Amino acid sequence: MPRTLGVEFPGAIYHVMSRGDRREDIFTNDVDRQDFLRTLAEACQKTGFEVHAYCLMRNHFHLVVETPEANLVAGMRWLLSTYTNRFNHRHKLAGHVFSGRYKALLVEGGGNGYLKTVCDYVHLNPVRARLLAAEERLLSYPWSSLIWYLAAARHRPGWIRVDRLLGEHGMGKDTAEGRQEFERRMEARRR
Repeated sequence: MPRTLGVEFPGAIYHVMSRGDRREDIFTNDVDRQDFLRTLAEACQKTGFEVHAYCLMRNHFHLVVETPEANLVAGMRWLLSTYTNRFNHRHKLAGHVFSGRYKALLVEGGGNGYLKTVCDYVHLNPVRARLLAAEERLLSYPWSSLIWYLAAARHRPGWIRVDRLLGEHGMGKDTAEGRQEFERRMEARRR
């Protein structure tokens, strides 16, 4: 069962969510989404964050992030303030983009399946929001880390970590067959 954030732990995994101020859009177009992912990559480089899953929606985002250095607060402060500054500059705005502080739930470790549950929840967000037609593959939603789970390792950004989730799905190795099986399982979960 998740616990709410109170104390940071080295090597902890968190499910992090943040919404737009007054539930307004935090991504108005694909340039905003690309900029957020670029800013997230920079945050990972600065902090050592490892991202297990992400999904960008219109007015909120989800991240499943591991913090080897117990620095979630500092890293999220940098990520959200940097994205806010860039968003406001690009759109000639001022003020808040996000509604208060992000929410973070500690994902219990120990192979109890909660990492799988939370990452699957994040990857299935576009389905719950009815952004995909029944005949569309989950892969067709471009603003989710699911695309990186289905890509060969050489094509993935270094800040995306797929091994633990694949392991919780019973796939010990990152192979083409394993990636196909992972997609098959995710497509079955959406039903």
